[in-house]
Amino acid sequence: MASKILDSLLGKSAVPKEDDYMELDLASFEPQGPDDEPASSYVKIAGVSSLKDTPKIKDEIYNGNIVIADISQLKLDKITYERVLKDLKEVAKDVNGDIVGLGDQRYVVITPQSVKISREKIVGGI
Repeated sequence: MASKILDSLLGKSAVPKEDDYMELDLASFEPQGPDDEPASSYVKIAGVSSLKDTPKIKDEIYNGNIVIADISQLKLDKITYERVLKDLKEVAKDVNGDIVGLGDQRYVVITPQSVKISREKIVGGI
């Protein structure tokens, strides 16, 4: 089974069939109602298209949340890209958090105080 998955990811096998997949009920992971307790922190997703988007991200970090920011749109403007990254690095340093780029620097993960990002990749049994 593991080699079948690996072959599929590497493009060595035929197109997967519909019965090769399992349907997931993602609704079971959504909040169910008013009895749900709020979390102490959240993982937030942000799309960054200009320098004007950084204050919102900074606020989330200062509030103790983790932000995954899509910075791929900034690749077209090197100056804005560098300024946004500088701002995000400063906020991570200011709160004693962490910052790391992912996916050919398409995404940046910024964490608040006491949350560090491991630079080691986890390798599964595939």
